[in-house]
Amino acid sequence: MVKLELLLVFIIIGIGIGIGSASGGIGGVIKVNYKFSGSERTLSALKAHDQKRHLRLLAGVDLPIGGTGRPDSVGLYYAKIGIGTPSNDYYVQVDTGSDIMWVNCIGCDQCPRRGYHGLELAFYNRKDSLSGKLVSCGNQFCKDVNRGSVSGCYGNNSCYFSENYGDGSYSMGYFVEDVVQYDQVSGDLQTNSTNGTVIFGCGGTQSVDLRSSDDALDGVLGFGKSNSSMLSQLASSGRVKKMFAHCLDGVNGGGIFAIGNVVKPKVTMTALVPNQQHYNVNMTAVDVGYQSLNLSAEVFTNGVNKGVIIDSGTTLAYLPEVIYGPLVKKILSWQPDLRLRTVHDEYTCFEYSGSVDDGFPRVNFHFENSLSLRVRPHEYLFAYEDLFCIGWQNSGSLSRDKWNLTVFGDLVLSNKLVLYDLEKQAIGWTEYNCSSSIGLKDEITGSVHLVGAHSLSAYYTFTLHNKKKLKNPIFIVLGRKVWEGMRMRVDQLDYMADDREVTDSSRRI
Repeated sequence: MVKLELLLVFIIIGIGIGIGSASGGIGGVIKVNYKFSGSERTLSALKAHDQKRHLRLLAGVDLPIGGTGRPDSVGLYYAKIGIGTPSNDYYVQVDTGSDIMWVNCIGCDQCPRRGYHGLELAFYNRKDSLSGKLVSCGNQFCKDVNRGSVSGCYGNNSCYFSENYGDGSYSMGYFVEDVVQYDQVSGDLQTNSTNGTVIFGCGGTQSVDLRSSDDALDGVLGFGKSNSSMLSQLASSGRVKKMFAHCLDGVNGGGIFAIGNVVKPKVTMTALVPNQQHYNVNMTAVDVGYQSLNLSAEVFTNGVNKGVIIDSGTTLAYLPEVIYGPLVKKILSWQPDLRLRTVHDEYTCFEYSGSVDDGFPRVNFHFENSLSLRVRPHEYLFAYEDLFCIGWQNSGSLSRDKWNLTVFGDLVLSNKLVLYDLEKQAIGWTEYNCSSSIGLKDEITGSVHLVGAHSLSAYYTFTLHNKKKLKNPIFIVLGRKVWEGMRMRVDQLDYMADDREVTDSSRRI
């Protein structure tokens, strides 16, 4: 019987780069830096990050699944993971907004050799791993990703993939299967190293736009909804529950990211909106200072993109004009004598000398199943120089579907434990002290183990760093017309792997 393991990843958001630690059996540890810490936090950086990210998110809103988007400059954190036998280290972005795990592979002449902060990038070589093997077109994974068979892809031919961007840039490659190292929780505040077999993308070709990027990493680790994600693959093998949670500490700068069944604290859940690419939930009402905004029910149901997108990779919070306008007007009515200023042509700011929590109203968003999300004034108003600026943003400029795009980022998600249950297709949250412990249940023994972001000792760790910009890909199905050309290129890359050295992890930062 395969033991069900609770994979745990802790995120500790700090000022310096550090290494988290663990010892024992059900999960993992990651220590990170926060992107906008201290004086480096600027309004232009905040908005630039979100606008670039939403071009990727909106690929699923404005275009059919498998469309294009330009998701550059949107990454927040990256982790070091081990792949292969023997294991080699790779730096990959951790992203809940994408599905596929992929790394660049040996033989990619167009891939950058150095990336973010001069990091020497590694190139995966399947033939240097005792456990690595190609994924064929006949593999069920290939059929599932492509929603059936694709012309030109059959039998033992390699199964290919492509990431495309709205600016015309792209990355192409093929799928491989190999062992990935991760940590499991073994007891209270203890973890140990384990591994699982995962299918992931092996990048072999990049366009000119991506070749010289100073922001490049070795790849991406996606935690999206699809069955192709690492989470879904580990869950299908019985190694983890198809559930994960994060808790971002907006007070002390810490946080938790855990895979497993979180049972402490209790969290009220609401159903995910069906047939949506991202984590969407249905909103039913908005209160400002305990007074409901007079909004039509159609505001919450109209349009292709149903509901609110919950996205921890977004910094601010974006609302359609039909909600944004009345919301900001009601908030500002609490201080009618304010002199408003527009900063950077997009932020509404003002001078205020008192306590914002005393002078401005709380905002409550209501969702199905009696779930609500409360946002305090000090969370939606942030200090900039000698001003306070409104964190709510009008989403109309970010999408062709301007009527009802709503994205909730860290502005409203911080200081809350957010739980994603993909087995029941539900999501929920509760206000929580994110520097304290949570409880994960061992599904075999029934034991509940305490895990805390600040109190683990090292055994095997992932080190999660912060970066300001990252070409963040959207996985799409490769068009039929380029399958034959891709097959020839993949065969060439696989042959070149015999004669190319893999970058030695000891030479990397």
